[in-house]
Amino acid sequence: MPLIWCSISGHGYGHAAQVAPVLNALGRLVPNLRAILRTTVPAGFFKPHLTIPWQLSAAQQDVGCIQDGPLKIDVPGTWAAHRTLHTDWKKKIEAEAALIRAAGPACVLSDISHLGMAAGAATRIPTIGMCSLSWDLVLQPFVDPSVDEHADIIRQICEAYAQADCFLRVAPSMNLTAFRHVLDIGPIAEPSEPQAMRLRESIGAEASDRIILVGFGGIALRQFPFQQMESMHPYRFIVDGAVPHGLTRVTSLATLGRPFKQVLASVDMILTKPGYGTIVEAVALGTAVVYVRRYNFPDEQPLVEYLHRYGQGVELSLSDFLDGRWESAIHQAFDQPILQAPPPLSGPADAAQVLTRYF
Repeated sequence: MPLIWCSISGHGYGHAAQVAPVLNALGRLVPNLRAILRTTVPAGFFKPHLTIPWQLSAAQQDVGCIQDGPLKIDVPGTWAAHRTLHTDWKKKIEAEAALIRAAGPACVLSDISHLGMAAGAATRIPTIGMCSLSWDLVLQPFVDPSVDEHADIIRQICEAYAQADCFLRVAPSMNLTAFRHVLDIGPIAEPSEPQAMRLRESIGAEASDRIILVGFGGIALRQFPFQQMESMHPYRFIVDGAVPHGLTRVTSLATLGRPFKQVLASVDMILTKPGYGTIVEAVALGTAVVYVRRYNFPDEQPLVEYLHRYGQGVELSLSDFLDGRWESAIHQAFDQPILQAPPPLSGPADAAQVLTRYF
């Protein structure tokens, strides 16, 4: 049976959410395709999303950033984690390459692990990178010129990326520079089918209520202005986190028994950070977005530009978010017209067409 080895970043779920639709599209072109998923993303994420046979091989593939919640980077913790990952770097590449050789895949797909790309290249099995960002550019703003180790880590990441046979740059993307051969592909997302009426019934919403999902991706937010949220009419909120007892207009996502993607497809608005999967799906669904920027993630800017070009988006400052001053931004987002139809979600099919060459 044809096999693809997938090295997937465990930094949140966004990288796995890009890979899964590509594997599904590739499975429609390559009969009997199966995948080995080399990642720390739990199996529970893949079960509802993958339509091809797959096997999880749990192992760290990269660091990305260590975060103190979804809105703050722990810079010292990030460099410490990279230092640990890059210790005995050549031995780690060799060990990973030995596992890839033993599995015998037709190709290696990495989103966006530099360990996966370096190991794949060491086997001389075709190695393809794919993402809308790269870790060298994400880490660059935090480099301390007086610390040689920081430059060494960036160099090793770039050297690994440069070994990829090709790189599939997923729109909307940063201006990625570490890869030798770049192919541009369309946006990647697989929005769920909206079930708005069922969702409204499940939370007891009235006809005049507007439902807002407050979700910041795979890294949970621990602090919400619940008192202010409870007083905002005619809005009802679904929160990806725990909710205190006694609230009538705020519901925890966990109590609904519905996947995040399905709820996203069924609400009137999402309040979030500019993360790839959420922004691209919201635009595709025509769902309004109020977003809180972090300003130290360089992949935010192309996502914000994409949202304002093809969707309805308004920025909310971090201080206004934490203090519950949301209503002005919510009103503005709902009132914004959509000026231009978004591009088709062609990324999975585009990527699959490239990957079929290796089978």
